[in-house]
Amino acid sequence: MKRHILTLWLMVITCLIVLPLSAKPLKISMQSYTFHKFTLMEAFEKTASLGIHYIEVYPGHKLGGEWGKQTFCINMDQTTRKKLMEKAASYGITIIATGVFVSDDIAEWQQLFQLAHDMKMEYITCEPPLTLWDEVEKLSRRYNVKVAVHNHPKPSDYWTPKNLLHKLEGRSKLLGACADVGHWKREGLDHMQCLKQMKGRIVSIHFKDIEAVREGKQWQDDTIWGKGILQVSDMVSLLQQQKFKGYLTIEYENNWYNSVPDIQQCLDYLSTILH
Repeated sequence: MKRHILTLWLMVITCLIVLPLSAKPLKISMQSYTFHKFTLMEAFEKTASLGIHYIEVYPGHKLGGEWGKQTFCINMDQTTRKKLMEKAASYGITIIATGVFVSDDIAEWQQLFQLAHDMKMEYITCEPPLTLWDEVEKLSRRYNVKVAVHNHPKPSDYWTPKNLLHKLEGRSKLLGACADVGHWKREGLDHMQCLKQMKGRIVSIHFKDIEAVREGKQWQDDTIWGKGILQVSDMVSLLQQQKFKGYLTIEYENNWYNSVPDIQQCLDYLSTILH
């Protein structure tokens, strides 16, 4: 009897150890630019078909549906904002962010944060001008919306983690990075080391795998996860070690008109890693 009770207690303890790890899987979202050849309404449908429940909408995405060629922007009226949230919800999707936003006009940043607040977004993906960091930080605090600074290739000010970390020093924890691992690699950086440098400051990741450099071709195309050079399995392991709690955002910039099957393969590969 005592041995039986001891066995039961060991099972309970094991569950307590394992459950926190399995109960908090990586949060997968979609960057709507993946489907920019289609309307946002179609992007919702494609995202839902992949079993993904979060989306980051890029500024300029044509809405479609009752809105026709109107685009997702900071000037959308309140009715449109509300209806878009409801439409996304009808697909089981939450609009968690918008980006990548770039502007030198502080008035437009004010509008952006108001949009994020109205639509209950968690963060904005952006590349703030170096001269507006104080103002952006104040807006982030006022609206309680996180800022995820993206790293486009040169001449972006944030192409290397060193530059971004310098600007983040001493600032609110609401400010962090949207780490585009593909752009880091394309700029000749070690993307694994970049992720390590940004530990604790990553809000989201524009996650992808890319092809190796090919002779006569300057741009390294996105490819199905696990088939490229970004060591997807190692990246996922590192993020788990770092207890990453942000969003793994799919930005698949290839096979534009029929990318859903490719993305499904990416998700299937991720599933093999996590299990």
